Amino acid sequence: MQDIRQLSDEELVNVMEALGQPSFRTKQLHQWLWQKGASGFSEMTNLSTSLREQLTDAYSFNSIVPDTIQNSVDGTIKSRWKLFDGKMIESVLIPVVDENRFTVCVSSQVGCSLNCAFCATGKLGYSRNLEVYEIFEQFHLVNQQCESTFFHPLTNIVFMGMGEPLLNYKNVLKAIEKITSPEGYGWSPRRITLSTVGIAKMIHKLAEDDVKFNLALSLHAADDEKRNKIMPINQSNTLEVLIDALEDFYLKTKGKISFEYIAFNGFNDTFKDADNLIRLCKRFPVKVNIIEYNPVEGVEYSKSTEDQINRFAKYLTDHNVLATVRRSRGKDIDAACGQLANKASLS
Repeated sequence: MQDIRQLSDEELVNVMEALGQPSFRTKQLHQWLWQKGASGFSEMTNLSTSLREQLTDAYSFNSIVPDTIQNSVDGTIKSRWKLFDGKMIESVLIPVVDENRFTVCVSSQVGCSLNCAFCATGKLGYSRNLEVYEIFEQFHLVNQQCESTFFHPLTNIVFMGMGEPLLNYKNVLKAIEKITSPEGYGWSPRRITLSTVGIAKMIHKLAEDDVKFNLALSLHAADDEKRNKIMPINQSNTLEVLIDALEDFYLKTKGKISFEYIAFNGFNDTFKDADNLIRLCKRFPVKVNIIEYNPVEGVEYSKSTEDQINRFAKYLTDHNVLATVRRSRGKDIDAACGQLANKASLS
């Protein structure tokens, strides 16, 4: 049975008209689906019993359900969700309480096809794209989790979980639309960051579509030779091509761009690497987030020392590059960058 949230707004109108319902009922139904995050027709108390029964007979709710919740010593919460077809995904709530910032890291695919050398998710392989409602529900349910745990709603969303968002372009953008629409959650798109390993033609499409959210490039190496070694996608999307695409994105959308840069010991953390990175930062305003590497079983890379990371960051700053060091959160529960792997799936 089809999930009612797979219907477009126009299809929803047609369904309600066919059932002889006035237009305001369609608006009420839409609010239950995309503003209140209902998980069943029985919750829709301002709809008549007969209408709810008709909808129940025709449509389903293939909702994601919690499978495992893990709590880190630093307050990070990782949730593994079971999908209607039995597949699993993960999302992470990252609280920075003293800064009043509460971020959810959401997944966009089951697994990932891009096989970056340092990432646990890539070892799972790719299963399928997430539906719009599966992406939306991660946000909605983690927002409830945040309010019940920290007495504060989410403040930010990052598409940095399992999968490559730009390979699920249509569903990811539709989910963002539901979250930012006045008829949905009404969020500002500037509170949302989409992270990509770098698919140039889709970055150009983001520019053409004039999106208003922020963009992060998972860079991790500032020359093609090194990036080819750890990120196979770079062989068909070289740094020159990517920087051109990002410049197009900036010029058309004025959206914020950041480079995510995991520091690997002895691989990409030298001053020569920093010089290469500085050259990439000259075409448009960009912030560099230097990230501690988090261990992944079976991966040969190790994290740079804290001293080396700090020296690297200072060198960038001294050369007028906006750079920050992002300390890993949730390492003890495999919730940090690159660690999302549905470990139960691997057993």
